[in-house]
Amino acid sequence: MSCNRSSQMSESFLLGGILAVVGGFLDAYTYLLRGGVFANAQTGNIVLLGLHFAHFHFAKAFYYLIPISAFIAGVVIVEAVKWKFQKFHFFHWRQGIVAAEFILLLAAAFIPQGSWDTAVNIAVSFVCAMQVESFRKVNGNAYATTMCTGNLRSASESLYRYAITKDPVEREKSLRYYGIILFFIGGAALGTWMSGLFAEKAVLFCCGLLGVVFLLMFLEKKD
Repeated sequence: MSCNRSSQMSESFLLGGILAVVGGFLDAYTYLLRGGVFANAQTGNIVLLGLHFAHFHFAKAFYYLIPISAFIAGVVIVEAVKWKFQKFHFFHWRQGIVAAEFILLLAAAFIPQGSWDTAVNIAVSFVCAMQVESFRKVNGNAYATTMCTGNLRSASESLYRYAITKDPVEREKSLRYYGIILFFIGGAALGTWMSGLFAEKAVLFCCGLLGVVFLLMFLEKKD
């Protein structure tokens, strides 16, 4: 029973919005402070990899392959955790993922900029992969907290359907998707502002948000 209610909480718009803020923040943080790498948008990193490969800049191409590989590893790890702990009733497996994100980002906050940026990008890409793989629905609809392309497509699709059918369900779906996108934009803006003020320690803000997510899921299980 508690596991089921926790699952419902993990699919709430509230948690989706908070996690979208984290996603936008981390993309701004790694791009501005950690060598121009996108932690979430692996499509961007793949394009940059191909661009440098075409110009025979193999060392630079390999640089972008690192966060891509970390993202793949994060997805694989989440699937392994889910497979092993999905029937664990006291502590939902998604809470374990959030706790792991918290620890990795906390460590990143105390790694200075420069020669260790690659290690931070690996950690952050790993975190983003775990997040996007673990939290995949809002109110039963597929969405992403670390990228916007799919959300934008779904939002526009639902908006069109509402314009044609006047179905309020489609209107609500569209508004939720656009809302998640706005949270992501807000996170990117916050990441830009706080990175300028606090440098590498700006990522502690994301730790605070993940702490809120963790507690919300745990309290839901208690109710």
